Amino acid sequence: MNAIELANVSKIYRRYSGRQFATLKSALLQRSILRDLSAAETFPALSDVSFSVPKGCTYGVIGRNGSGKSTALKLVAGITKPTSGTVKVEGRISALIELGAGFHPEISGRENVFINGIMLGLTKGQILDRFDEIVDFAELREFIDAPVKTYSSGMYMRLGFAVAIHVDPDVLLVDEVLAVGDEGFTHKCLDKFAEFRRRNKTILLVTHSLGLVERFCDEAVWIDEGRVMGHGDPKRLVDAYLTAVEKGEDTLLATTTAKAVEAAKRADGDAPHPAEGVIPASSDDAAGGPETASTEPELKNFFEETEGRWGSRDIEITDVTLIDKAGTPSFVFHSGEAMSVRITVDAHSPITDFVFGFGLFNAEGVCCYGTNTYLEEMTPVHIEGVVTASFDIERLDLVEGTYKLDVAVHKRDGFPYDYHRLLYTFRVKSRTHDAGIYRPPHTWSFTGAVNFTSEIDKLT
Repeated sequence: MNAIELANVSKIYRRYSGRQFATLKSALLQRSILRDLSAAETFPALSDVSFSVPKGCTYGVIGRNGSGKSTALKLVAGITKPTSGTVKVEGRISALIELGAGFHPEISGRENVFINGIMLGLTKGQILDRFDEIVDFAELREFIDAPVKTYSSGMYMRLGFAVAIHVDPDVLLVDEVLAVGDEGFTHKCLDKFAEFRRRNKTILLVTHSLGLVERFCDEAVWIDEGRVMGHGDPKRLVDAYLTAVEKGEDTLLATTTAKAVEAAKRADGDAPHPAEGVIPASSDDAAGGPETASTEPELKNFFEETEGRWGSRDIEITDVTLIDKAGTPSFVFHSGEAMSVRITVDAHSPITDFVFGFGLFNAEGVCCYGTNTYLEEMTPVHIEGVVTASFDIERLDLVEGTYKLDVAVHKRDGFPYDYHRLLYTFRVKSRTHDAGIYRPPHTWSFTGAVNFTSEIDKLT
């Protein structure tokens, strides 16, 4: 038996366009609030959504911001009605969606508990029986007779959560409410959810905590742009969702990098180029011999320089591609997996003094690692024409975050042929949210009587 059923549900909202009715009466008489609107004047929050939640099941709803998750919960809660389709719910509902909705700021917490409890379907006697438990759960014993307008936002949300959770519903709707208090209060909320599971209550959970969905939920549904992308096993859905998110991030980072490279190219468009004869050089210099130029650009401090591109372009970087473990160009990588940086250069004439350089920085501009071929005792001999260099990283042991690359070709004394500074952005993903920059391969070991668990483990 299903506790919740959504069948071909659509919810359409009207966009604000400046077109207004003179009165509600005129709008109703014309019957054209939605009917006469063009597609551009409406927004489909949900489109033909169908899923069912068996009785006693803990069911997760995942998706990006604005995908329609909260709209689905509001339809189940009866807060709003579907434009088309049907929504069926069996049993008493308690919705942890907009905590404290209906609280009156001018009256006391005590009075609001009674009003809110009655709104959620309890009798006055039932509220009296549960009043002390509600107040103690919310940790507001000292302030329960003070006006709600004097409460902090955390106190306000805790009281709303406490009332909703003590309604003893058959169906509990939860929308990102685990951040309503401090760590201790969050633990109490998780314990309460565990109790609901043990009592075979139906829970519909909307959250961005994918680990919670994987370990807490029996089934899940993935909604994107108002449509169901899949439903079933939580682990499988979370993997599919993360893959889609990574594709979106990859596209965004590709666009960001392309714009940065193009902007640097335009900014460097007026820079001296040997082909234009702006930097005098002898034939010996062209071959990588002693410098004879009377004027030479000032060498830059590469650890202080901001994003950009500079150099003489005797050797020009024509392409930089980041390659993932499958050999595919990418801008999103996973911690611990392989990564290659492929650099294509064009040496316009034979040169014997050249060094390939590589630098890795985090989003704050802190240098994580830097090296070059000369530091690694690779003495240059000759380069000419189009050459491809590949900097191969066997294990990208970085913590999750955004990183930037320097790539360069320069002389042994640092004089730049072509330096690309912080132009290439990529992202490292990890299911482990540790801190710092470097994530060394490691294990934990213990001796003696020691056990570990997590708050999520308590729910399973």
